[in-house]
Amino acid sequence: MDSKKDFFQKVYKVVKLIPPGRVSTYGLIARYLGSISSSRVVGYAMNASHRNPTIPAHRVVNRLGILTGKHHFAGSNLMRNLLESEGITVKNDQVINFKNLVWDPSKELN
Repeated sequence: MDSKKDFFQKVYKVVKLIPPGRVSTYGLIARYLGSISSSRVVGYAMNASHRNPTIPAHRVVNRLGILTGKHHFAGSNLMRNLLESEGITVKNDQVINFKNLVWDPSKELN
């Protein structure tokens, strides 16, 4: 249990570094943390993070830029609204211009 909690805390530390107007992915965060096969666990961490407003979980999407975590936000449009408030265009639950907006912690933090 403690190792899962520790991993979640590592995820949150990285997610807090995603700049406004950018997005990252579950897989990129998992890879940065040295656990490439743990992208699903990153998703679990994002789902559990909604009680803490300091964690910008809305900036984490899937590898195609799709808002797969939107159902874990209060209200079905909150994730999209938060992204759009940062200047990110979303159409049909997918980030437009995703490749230019993706933030890879392995490249940005090293």
